[in-house]
Amino acid sequence: MNNTPVVYVVSDSVGETAELVVKAAASQFSTTNVDIRRVPYVEDEGTVDEVVAQAKESGGMIAFTLVIPKVKNYMLMRANTEGIEIYDILGPMINLFENRMEEQPKQQPGLVHLLDEDYFRKVEAIEFAVKYDDGRDPRGIMRADVVLVGVSRTSKTPLSQYLAHKRLKVANVPLVPEVEPPEELFRISPEKCFGLTIEPEKLNDIRSERLRSLGLKEEANYANMKRIHEELNYSQSVVDRIGCEVIDVSHKAVEETANIIFKMVTNK
Repeated sequence: MNNTPVVYVVSDSVGETAELVVKAAASQFSTTNVDIRRVPYVEDEGTVDEVVAQAKESGGMIAFTLVIPKVKNYMLMRANTEGIEIYDILGPMINLFENRMEEQPKQQPGLVHLLDEDYFRKVEAIEFAVKYDDGRDPRGIMRADVVLVGVSRTSKTPLSQYLAHKRLKVANVPLVPEVEPPEELFRISPEKCFGLTIEPEKLNDIRSERLRSLGLKEEANYANMKRIHEELNYSQSVVDRIGCEVIDVSHKAVEETANIIFKMVTNK
């Protein structure tokens, strides 16, 4: 008798989940090799018949993650009829959730992979926001979903991170009178660019607090009202050239501003 178990991993999606479970179980047996034969995207009774026939011929077992009731029930019936050992990997856990949540499962194949893709999109957006924060590389402007421009302390960085968690790739560019803005700002669609403005007095308070936290004198040019007006006027001239939407963040939480931008971008 062949001592190497044959396990048919059957799924109505990719089958990675079932294969990982089988490998995890097999790893508990140091002297046993397992011949795993993955059969993905099983959605019809004909394919079930083929798998059952192969399992019977090879003396194999079946482990499955089928969530379509018709296919799942047919698989169980055929395996039992042919005397094949079979194990439902997802079913017991789904039943636990169903009883606890008092809700019917969606019974849609591949949802876990949709969640994985969503997770990786978020990670990619977060990495993008870090890479193209504070105008570090103007090339990010052309690749971004959203571009934020404004003077220092208008919440560009926290807004970038918040929007990144909503899967948007965000670049932000500080506007300083002494520095010419990158030409990419004037080559992108104005619809994906947002100018952030703020009341001079509010900006003065924020910058003064920032200086205090750093142990610096509040009289520094950074928090000087004349300088603040100069920067805000310059910022306004730049956003006028771009022709983009302007949002006043003076009395808005980061979450509120981010939601405004998100809705405007996703509703276009």
